[in-house]
Amino acid sequence: MAYFTSNTYSLKRKILTFTNKISKHLSKPEKKFVADITYGMLASGSCLLTDVVDQLHESSKKINIVDRLSRHLDKGTPALAAAFYLQQAKKMVPAEPVILIDDSDVVKPDGYKFEALGIVRDGSESTATKNVY
Repeated sequence: MAYFTSNTYSLKRKILTFTNKISKHLSKPEKKFVADITYGMLASGSCLLTDVVDQLHESSKKINIVDRLSRHLDKGTPALAAAFYLQQAKKMVPAEPVILIDDSDVVKPDGYKFEALGIVRDGSESTATKNVY
């Protein structure tokens, strides 16, 4: 028999424990924001604020919660939260991590619309038909 409710609460508890570690020196509203946005994004599998709000199941109007999350996002990531996040992430990464690079996705000479692809340094030489970035 599957215990979906207990599994859900167990995962939510782990997520909130993690967010408490990275936001322990922030103000109470900022702690709530970190917990809400982290849990909402993981539960919904989306970064759209309306999808995040749907997973929070708060009694307030949806537009008010979206506005609250938007205001916090406009402020940016607090330096303390970023520092504590890096401390937690360092504990999870091994001393010598394995980094895999799929070069077939990096070199697309005819492509012009790739999501989140920045300028990539090509180690090969430039020719008359190919420019190296």
